[in-house]
Amino acid sequence: MGGLAAGPVERTEHDYALWEKRVDALMVLLHHKDRRLLTVDELRRHIESLGPEAYDKMSYYERWIHAITETLLERGVISVDELGRKIETIRAREAQRG
Repeated sequence: MGGLAAGPVERTEHDYALWEKRVDALMVLLHHKDRRLLTVDELRRHIESLGPEAYDKMSYYERWIHAITETLLERGVISVDELGRKIETIRAREAQRG
């Protein structure tokens, strides 16, 4: 968490999962100078507001998607209802795939 000792940095590369690549792409698109739907400060504020337990349990990109979601909700770009409906659509699609 911001300002706290984090231990050694793991400097090994790994293959990124498709969802991680999508989160990264989403961040780039939202932060682009033509859109500015997200700032680095907003991302950081939402990540640091997680609290130690949630922060430690979440992966790097899980923290990012949390912060992106919170920012888009805060700015009114998406609503809680829209987000909930989309999550249910995805869950239903995944359930059909088995």
